[in-house]
Amino acid sequence: MKMKPWLAASLVLAVSAMTAACASKPESGGASGGETTKENEKFTITAIDFRYGTIPPANGKGIEMINERFNVDYKPQYVVQSDYVQKLSAVIASGDIPDIIVMEGTDSNFYKWAKQGAFLPLNEYMDKYETFKLIPDNVRKAVTINGNIYAIQRYLTENYELTPVIRKDWLDNLGLKVPTNYEELKEVAIAFTKNDPDGNGKDDTYGMAMSQNINPHYGMGAYWDWNAWYHKNEDGQFIPGFISEARKQHISFLADLYKEGAISKDFALLNWAQTNKEFYSGKAGIFIGTPRGMNSTYMQGLVDIDPKADIVPIPPFEAPDGSKGFTSSAGYYGVIMLNAKLKDQPTKVEKILEMIDFGRKFYPLEERKPDNADFDWMNGHENNGYKIVDGNVQREPDEKGLSPFNYMPDNRMWAPNDLANGYSKEYPVELLRKLAGELETMHSETKHYINPMNAVFSETRSAKGSELDKFLFTEQTKMIVGERPISDWDKMVQEWMDKGGAQIIKEANEGMKENGYTEPQWK
Repeated sequence: MKMKPWLAASLVLAVSAMTAACASKPESGGASGGETTKENEKFTITAIDFRYGTIPPANGKGIEMINERFNVDYKPQYVVQSDYVQKLSAVIASGDIPDIIVMEGTDSNFYKWAKQGAFLPLNEYMDKYETFKLIPDNVRKAVTINGNIYAIQRYLTENYELTPVIRKDWLDNLGLKVPTNYEELKEVAIAFTKNDPDGNGKDDTYGMAMSQNINPHYGMGAYWDWNAWYHKNEDGQFIPGFISEARKQHISFLADLYKEGAISKDFALLNWAQTNKEFYSGKAGIFIGTPRGMNSTYMQGLVDIDPKADIVPIPPFEAPDGSKGFTSSAGYYGVIMLNAKLKDQPTKVEKILEMIDFGRKFYPLEERKPDNADFDWMNGHENNGYKIVDGNVQREPDEKGLSPFNYMPDNRMWAPNDLANGYSKEYPVELLRKLAGELETMHSETKHYINPMNAVFSETRSAKGSELDKFLFTEQTKMIVGERPISDWDKMVQEWMDKGGAQIIKEANEGMKENGYTEPQWK
């Protein structure tokens, strides 16, 4: 879903621009304009996109660089994320749709607008551009409707979901090993709670750091993953792990640990920031980690408290059915669509896709240097749009708009595989580099379950999913803390079914069948 590809050399583009100026006056080439056969035609390309942080200036240096390199007049409109859905809905309703439309994901609006004909089918282009070819078939299915691919997905690693990690130094202090099943995990969590694993002579540690909504859930594989549609019901339909028998057993496991004080005492009231603090302040011995996006400041805080701290991954457990592996992610975050009115302007479409493909180009760590012309250009040139600090790229703030990176329709490199990203090498804290590297190795050696729900849309789930999830989290939390008996499990599931869950299962399985998904799939 995200990368950075480059195009023609600036000298060639300069010559092209001069040729165009001599030959004829450039035309705007909007979505409603006529198609031209001139290769040097200068198109106006409009876009609407969202930003979580500061919005770059409308006429920043990065825009000038894009216009010069691609011989376009690029006019993106950015909206703060909190207002984006409302703004985009109004734009689509008006019919005056930009050439490029960006969304966070395939929500109900995406499916509605695609079926209404707002987006251009992109099937014929998907194998023409190098970074588009890298999108796996199972990921493409999420943006495929009635055989038509309606979006280009922004990059997200498939196999680097958050998975459990553990204090290896505490294990060593107590003469224990990294757990390989739930019984061993229970033993370790209780020992971390009662046997002074940090050796300070105080009763101030416990097993698992956890927050509200049973987060992390500590599912040691797809079999126990609440969010994975792995199990089937008696009718042969896939069901969410949230209501499975495996989940019931897992909630019972967590309830046992809660009785022993081996889980955050007030987890039902703790937010995520508070739970992070519990682990990184040295109170809890089991948490979660991932190779990408971990917080160096948090880890440095732990090292400052305990310089001998050591953290390692907990590999997946073998499930009762013999499976062993974690669940993969959706494989993308963000989607890019083109206006359907571009159908009769293939030259303009190719220009837009060329820009998108260029922004997604992958550079190995050793090539992310100023002497790589394309990388240097994308980031606004060294000592202008970015600096190299301790071997890492440090970009200027988006509000300065100094680089094409600030504006490209897609600026996320699409790696050939997860391991190629080399995330572990970029962390400044030694312990974090070590942990991330071990997580990378573990995932590279582990099978991952393809969650079929990632490529399926359910109208009922879209409308009621959050409400129904909240219901299950609430009732299962009650079971963990002893406010509701686990013997009520079937009753709870039936309540969920009656509230809309049954319809979600029906719609989800219909979608899975359309995608040819009949049995669990791993990769």
